[in-house]
Amino acid sequence: MEFKGQVALVTGSARGIGRAIAEALAGKGADIVIADIQLDEAKETAAAVAGLGVRTMAVRLDVSHSGEVIQTFEDIVKEFGRLDILVNNAGITKDSLLLRMKEEDWDAVINVNLKGVFLCSKEAVKIMAKQRYGRIVNIASVVAFTGNPGQANYSASKAGIVGLTKTIAKEYASRGITANAVAPGFIMTAMTDALPENVKKEMKKAIPMARFGTIDDVANAVAFLASTGYITGQVVHVNGGMYM
Repeated sequence: MEFKGQVALVTGSARGIGRAIAEALAGKGADIVIADIQLDEAKETAAAVAGLGVRTMAVRLDVSHSGEVIQTFEDIVKEFGRLDILVNNAGITKDSLLLRMKEEDWDAVINVNLKGVFLCSKEAVKIMAKQRYGRIVNIASVVAFTGNPGQANYSASKAGIVGLTKTIAKEYASRGITANAVAPGFIMTAMTDALPENVKKEMKKAIPMARFGTIDDVANAVAFLASTGYITGQVVHVNGGMYM
């Protein structure tokens, strides 16, 4: 996997899985755009990633707002002249059981997690189609396939990403663009670290490998999909066998 001379945009990449993805791509030579709603953190991450010897750019981006998305892609082309890789990682949760879920919480999660992928992919395809080259990798979730109590909005948004990914793959394969998804299972993050030990123990019982994944497990899968030109419309499950 070698991305020297390529430009990658990773949404929601100021920290966590998004940052690990940005670092993985930069480690293989890609110039990186760190896009996040938290601009200060995005700038800090961009500065750290630049230490890997690549060009970086930090932008504040709310992926649910079309105007901000359009402006961001215009700025990327102005700065770098191209865009080769888009990783749609930005996402939020607002968990509640279905009967208690507020309509605004449903809308917020769908707007960021699913509409954001639509808006960013639409702008990316405009650039990539002219280049006749592009790699789109969307971050889905194991709950897109299993469902999860208290996450009707999140599960629906991630399931929607799978369908959207396959459609993009079919529409733009002839333009040299691939579109794939990575579906993480339980990954070690600040959120899982905060769970009580007994809860984590029970969660691990559902995983044949008996451990949580790491953010690098997810990042490596994304980098692989960004490197290949003959895999498209696929979902790579990164879950230790939790879902097969």
